Amino acid sequence: MNSLVIKGRLTAAPELKITSNATEYCDFTVAVDRYAGKDKEKETDFIPCRAWRQTAVFINEYFSKGQEILVSGEIRFDKYEKDGEKRTYSYCSVNRIEFCGGKKDNGQAEPNTAQNANFNASESVSDGDLPF
Repeated sequence: MNSLVIKGRLTAAPELKITSNATEYCDFTVAVDRYAGKDKEKETDFIPCRAWRQTAVFINEYFSKGQEILVSGEIRFDKYEKDGEKRTYSYCSVNRIEFCGGKKDNGQAEPNTAQNANFNASESVSDGDLPF
């Protein structure tokens, strides 16, 4: 199974492009923090992504640089030749995206305070309190 789910921030504003046969696509990069270990600085991976058709149009219209995004898709490997040398390009072929974080205000994501206000980690919850 080839499945990939990433959550991170867009490194640049997405740009909608159109192929020669009029198919929309959008290339973008997601910065994803990686756990580096206790007492170490976090590390960041920059994962290239490509979305097609309606998903590409949606990303172009509703997402901007620095905004959080949740992407699910699969890893693809495209082979090409440049200057007589064979190369491979890997990226996430996007199947689905979702918004993350709160509403944007001047490029900054607002915390979802309404949802977080009712959560208190020190309170104990019994199985009988859970809705499932």
